[in-house]
Parts: sequence; structure tokens; C-alpha cells
Amino acid sequence: MRTVTVTLTGAAGIYGGLVLYREYFVKAQYTGNEQLFGKTAIVTGANTGIGKEVAHDFARRGARVIMACRDMKKCEQTREKIVADSFNTNVVCRECDLSSIESIKRFADDINQNEKSLHLLINNAGVMWHPSKLTKDGFEQHLGVNYLGHFLLTNLLIEKLSKCSPSRIVNLTSPMYKRGQIDFDDLNISKKVFNPKIAYEQASLAIVLATQEFCRQYPGSGVIANCVNPGITRTEIARHTIDKSIISRVIIGPALKAFMKTPMQGAQGVIQCALDPQLEGQCGKYFNDMKDEAIAPNATNEKEAKRLWLISERWTRLNK
Repeated sequence: MRTVTVTLTGAAGIYGGLVLYREYFVKAQYTGNEQLFGKTAIVTGANTGIGKEVAHDFARRGARVIMACRDMKKCEQTREKIVADSFNTNVVCRECDLSSIESIKRFADDINQNEKSLHLLINNAGVMWHPSKLTKDGFEQHLGVNYLGHFLLTNLLIEKLSKCSPSRIVNLTSPMYKRGQIDFDDLNISKKVFNPKIAYEQASLAIVLATQEFCRQYPGSGVIANCVNPGITRTEIARHTIDKSIISRVIIGPALKAFMKTPMQGAQGVIQCALDPQLEGQCGKYFNDMKDEAIAPNATNEKEAKRLWLISERWTRLNK
């Protein structure tokens, strides 16, 4: 009995130590006090996780927040909580399914026709290590949702953002982009055995490449775009990784949760990139743990970035 007690006590001590590490050694707070009265922000995937925390923060600062979500029931439930806490009633839900070109275009048309302004676009929604699946338009899920969906949305809203400049776009990505490769011969991963990890890495790299190309495509627009790695954060995106099985959820999950960032902590780098005055004019950067980090060599090829951009325009039927 004593051995069991000591073991449990030791495990509890380790768990507690990991929690303390997360709380005190993970930089977790953007301290800028910028106010957003009169500003409009769109946050994709705002009903949960990091997107929810970013939307909540913007609402507290007085912004008009447009929560772009696929699940409208969850969106409305989250919106009610944000309004109640922030005392900001100018928070709305709008349907936007990033796996559907039709839905994205419908959402963008609504914004362009009915919103007076747009200053911030947070491309947050995404999937991770999703089993093999195609979007409604036939794109591999990671490429379609994480990259192509946001690529199309960004380009459909660029005129509105430019008219309200200075404006900012924040693209969430993963450090796994450093391992990624853009397979131009098989972007949709249909010619080889599907590997969700490789698919996720490719989509993450595409985001970093396209963010840099955005700056070359729209110079002088008054709109800057940067990438943010929010860090290892405990959100619903893990449903196909550590939440995949009962063993993972019950045994591995709680242990990992001890040192993973909370959604609020993960949101801080996004908020910084969206609001920090010191970042004005900086475009095509990659921020990790709230610091500007040199972009990995595999994401600096301008020819590849331009080629990817042109393919993305064609696949998303941007100019039709």
C-alpha cells in the first residue's frame, strides 16, 4: 500500500511540476492595451480553441467581431458567452465552411456587400492529421481547409482590407512546415499511399510560402500578412491525434495537457501579431513563441511560392 501511495504521490508531483512549467515558463500574455473600437475583425474557426480566445480578446477591446464558422449552433453558443463576458454586443456569427468554395464565396460576398470595413483577418480554422478525405470540391482535406480555403478567402477580401488599411492578416501554421515538401506532381496526394502527417506538413508549408508570396502580390496595399505558430496547444484540433482513442484520451491526454498551452496561452502570439504596433509594415514573417523566427530554407524558394500561388488561383477558381 505504501509503495502505491508513494508512486501516486510521485506522479502527482511530476504532473504538478509540468503544470507549473506551463504556467510560469511558457510566455503566455500579450500585454499591449490597444483598443479596437471602430475596427472590424474576422476570425475563422472562432467557436472553439484559439479562435474563440482571439475573438473574445478582440471583443473585449471593442471590435466588431465576425465569427466565421461551419457549425452555426456551436458558434451561437460561443458568441453568447463572449457577449456576456465582454459586454460587447457587436459580435456576430456568419457561416463559412472552408471545405467549400461555394460557402467561402458566399461568405466573402456578404462581407464585401454588407460590412462597412474590415481591418483584421485571422485565418485560424484547420484540421490536423485528419484521415484521408476530400473536401466538397475534391481537395485533400488538409490542403483544402488549412490552405486553399484561407487562400481564397484572403484574396476575396483583399480589396476590402486594403480600403481600410493599415490592415493585417494572421495565418496560423505549424513548425511542422519545416519538414514539409510541396509535391507539385501530386499536390492532392492521390497518387501515393495517404499519410496524414505528410499531408499536414505540406499544407503548413503552403501557408508559409503563400504568406510570403502575398507580400509580393500586393505591395503597397497597406495590408500585411504574417504567420504564427501558436505552439503546442490543447484544442479540438487534436481529435485525430492524442484524442484518437480511449487510451490516448484517458492516459496520454492528461499527461500531455500538463505542459501543453491552454487555448488562451496559444492565442497570445496571434493577438500580438494582429495588434502589436511594432510590427506595422512587417510582412511575410514567421512568429514562434511571440518572436520573429527565421523562415526555414524549404520555405524561401520564390519560384516555388509563385508556382503554388498560380496553381491555387486556378484550383480555387479565384478569377472566375
